[in-house]
Amino acid sequence: QVQLVESGGGLVQAGGSLRVSCEVSARTFSTYAMGWFRQAPGKGREFIATISWNGRSTSYGDSVKGRFTISRDNVKKTVYLQMNSLKPEDTAIYYCASKVTGSVFSIFLKEGDYDYWGQGTQVTVSS
Repeated sequence: QVQLVESGGGLVQAGGSLRVSCEVSARTFSTYAMGWFRQAPGKGREFIATISWNGRSTSYGDSVKGRFTISRDNVKKTVYLQMNSLKPEDTAIYYCASKVTGSVFSIFLKEGDYDYWGQGTQVTVSS
């Protein structure tokens, strides 16, 4: 069984930065691709970023490109999302997700691709 626990959400002013983390409890963290999604009130879940097992492949949603950075530490079994230049429209619940994969380079952009999800962490950006 895999458990994902997000942390680091909170309230920040527009233009500020925040880093959210996702700790993975699994037998072998290193075989998972990871992703971040978010869901704003009244909207569907939106793809934010994904990273491969070896960290060498990443992809970002258009709305966050150039502002957000995904990274991972396989020793700490943690994936991070560094969020800079935050905007009020970034306000949402942020979820991390993991996808079992046999390829160290694979990344996944679709919500339905992922096997496990965290409970989410709230990020609120004030104007």
